[in-house]
Amino acid sequence: MGTPMIDVAIVGAGPYGLSVAAHALPAGLDARVFGRPMHAWERHMPRGMLLKSEADASHLADPARRFGLDAFHRHAYGEPVPVERFAAYGRWFQARAVGSALEEQEVASVGLDGGRFAVTLASGEVVPARTAVLALGFLPFAYRPRSLAALPPEVCTHSSDHADLSAFAGREVTVVGAGQSALETATLLAEAGASVRVLARTDALAWNDVPARRRSTLARLREPRSALGSGWPSVAWSRLPGAVRHLPAAARGHIVRTTLGPAGSWWLRERFDGAVTVTLGTRLMAGEHRDGVRLQLRDATGARTTMVTEHVIAATGYRVDVGRIGVLSEDLRRAVASSGPGPRLSRTFETSVAGLHLVGLAAAPTFGPAMRFVCGCDFAARRVTSGLVGRLRAPSRTTTRHN
Repeated sequence: MGTPMIDVAIVGAGPYGLSVAAHALPAGLDARVFGRPMHAWERHMPRGMLLKSEADASHLADPARRFGLDAFHRHAYGEPVPVERFAAYGRWFQARAVGSALEEQEVASVGLDGGRFAVTLASGEVVPARTAVLALGFLPFAYRPRSLAALPPEVCTHSSDHADLSAFAGREVTVVGAGQSALETATLLAEAGASVRVLARTDALAWNDVPARRRSTLARLREPRSALGSGWPSVAWSRLPGAVRHLPAAARGHIVRTTLGPAGSWWLRERFDGAVTVTLGTRLMAGEHRDGVRLQLRDATGARTTMVTEHVIAATGYRVDVGRIGVLSEDLRRAVASSGPGPRLSRTFETSVAGLHLVGLAAAPTFGPAMRFVCGCDFAARRVTSGLVGRLRAPSRTTTRHN
């Protein structure tokens, strides 16, 4: 006897996957979540890291809003959230809002079989599902500059490859990037006993201001606060992601690239200054592994120099590319990627393949920068669940969607 058909297979048990499940289950759907809860937050972020997002913008989403971060742990205004606490919060949320609908098994592949989704687990079991939601987080989209392509993985890694930086004690490490990930990784490396240098193209590092708890009425009008930070654009992108979808593709791309540009958190600066060497205004041209790692650099005047280091960590962010979603079968990947590297999604996060939804970072090219952060969970979970309910209660459809 085969595995029974389920309504919804949710691949990924991070903030978005758990939030979708927390909405789908009380809507009467037979949903299952596959994956280890908060795995990426525990295994791909360095110990000692603090979330850049404020605690008020770090809630997972359930319909009654009973299980927000403040129900797990109350944070003082401006108090950063340790990544270990946030991961523990995610597991706490799962136990209360998802429960036994979680199956802690990794998914090997998602394909189509006879008009239904076939979710193949690492154990070899195949789970048939009427619909599927991919909540894969950021790991498939880690971006490494081409200039580092010649370096082998033993001397060049991405910032998401590390949960424990203590192995770099006593070593020379160069961190490439100028955003929070680069600056915090460099700080944690220095605190772990490494000799650290930050290498960036920018001429000056940017740091966020210390948030003022009390502000004048004029200041609140000029720079209103939102889950994405201060300013009217941030308010719009965080509160109206559904409207972002209707903007031209070029405009959406510009918004995603420029909202919350590279900057360090205010609480990090004192720990960073004096502990990390900084080389700015320099472009990384190439790297080679010969007598250590040799980085070929070029400054603003065109002058070329060589920097020698033992290890390079690319803290260079993430770029959505459907072609890198390895869990999808080749035919599904081609179908979803038909509109380009960034998937084209419907108002309910459905791809060009009917019944297949993408949430989290993969949805940012459609819905904007809120999908890069936990604050987008509530909107995504509600929209996806409405789409799932509508599809599963409607007459049978083919596997091609039309907007």
